[in-house]
Amino acid sequence: MAYEHGINLLENPTSVTPPITADSSIQVVIGTAPVHLTADPTAAVNKPILAYTRSAAVDKLGYSDNFSAFTLCEAIYASFQVASVAPVVFINVLDPAVHKVSVPTHPLTLVAGKGVVNVDGVLLNSVVVKQNATPLVKNVDYIIAFNKDGKPALTLLGTVVPANASLTLSFDKLDPSLVTETDIIGGYDAITKKYKGAELIRSVYPMFNVLPGLILAPGWSHIPEVGIILDAKAKSINGTFKAMAVCDLNSDTVKSYEDVAAWKETNGYTSEYTIACWPMVKIGDRKLHFSSVYAATIASVDARNDSVPFESPSNERFPITAAVRKDGVEVYLDQLEANHLNGNGVVTALNWNGWKTWGNNTAAYPNTTDPKDRFIAIRRMFNWWGNTFILTYFQKVDDPTNYRLIESIVDSENVRANGYVARGQIAGAVMEFREELNPVTNILNGKIVFIQRFAAFPPAEQITNILEFDPTILTNALFGGGQ
Repeated sequence: MAYEHGINLLENPTSVTPPITADSSIQVVIGTAPVHLTADPTAAVNKPILAYTRSAAVDKLGYSDNFSAFTLCEAIYASFQVASVAPVVFINVLDPAVHKVSVPTHPLTLVAGKGVVNVDGVLLNSVVVKQNATPLVKNVDYIIAFNKDGKPALTLLGTVVPANASLTLSFDKLDPSLVTETDIIGGYDAITKKYKGAELIRSVYPMFNVLPGLILAPGWSHIPEVGIILDAKAKSINGTFKAMAVCDLNSDTVKSYEDVAAWKETNGYTSEYTIACWPMVKIGDRKLHFSSVYAATIASVDARNDSVPFESPSNERFPITAAVRKDGVEVYLDQLEANHLNGNGVVTALNWNGWKTWGNNTAAYPNTTDPKDRFIAIRRMFNWWGNTFILTYFQKVDDPTNYRLIESIVDSENVRANGYVARGQIAGAVMEFREELNPVTNILNGKIVFIQRFAAFPPAEQITNILEFDPTILTNALFGGGQ
């Protein structure tokens, strides 16, 4: 044994477990993308795509301003260009092997050896070019690629074919109209052993180690069958995590704000895990679903608060130029009309010194008045707090059930809560390990239960100032007070 003389240092492990934060507003968007514009159109079909930048999203999914056909593009536009928030997870269900139609004959007259096929959705690998029924050889007689407008541009090579020749093309092209709500809902394919559509939400965390915070399907969530599935997924992701479904209500069938509440109730948009939105919106000439811009706005609010979703996303700047129905008719609600929607669990837009988001209630209101299920901010805080707890202490699963384990969890959670209280982000949280909740039979079976009392701040939804006329003030102003 070495002779010791001086000072030695030893380190004990930290007694308080540092929290692993669950990002609160990562969007998972399900829909259709112009995958024909990508290098490999089959690579982004029924597979979660994580993108931190617009360029990454466009590279993997393609991009088109035709939002009605390619619904994922409005989320790309709203999140990356309008709100500048990231990351976003995209799930494209438009399959070029399934959702396509054949064009057997398409004439193309060249000008100076060049021509553009003025058709959307062309699958380049399917293009066959002929001159007088004689097939031409790609990359020998011609090259073909998409131009900046997403249309195939053909250029002749060599002099075998005349520069002003008339050609005949045949090809397959994507047909987004063949996609149905069944594709969005998805399921499990027993033959390929793969998940599809909304079922792929379960794959997001295992693939990327990021948690869905907001689930949306613009262009589809107004279909009740889709809205119900999105809500079901939001309630339980991977059997344990929770999120919010951001759903649009039908602004085609429902043309007046007075009819929104009845349609919402009849079609089952009544869950505390759903945020119901009406109507649609416009940004310049682009018409988008409310959910796309609203989810991006939620993410921007969370971003300024270090991903702590304690602040309500209501009365926030809404980067739109108009609220519209699906038919394009503009909708201008006054505060009483917007409040009517809020009172029925619907979020809307209010033009009050610029466009604002307006509404604090989940779709469960007015059927429930429990603050944790009624208010969007509190429901999201419960989701986030619980998700963070799971991520932080998952490392302790299967540890010995001893006093050190219990003490470390209780102490760490109470310290964590104190930090958020000091920053004004929660009212308080206290964790306890109670004997009555942990009978010996449970402990012997490896089960322990903690109880945590938690309070988040409700939004200041109604501020009242009582004005009273005081004649004394008037008298003092006129006569100088008791002189």
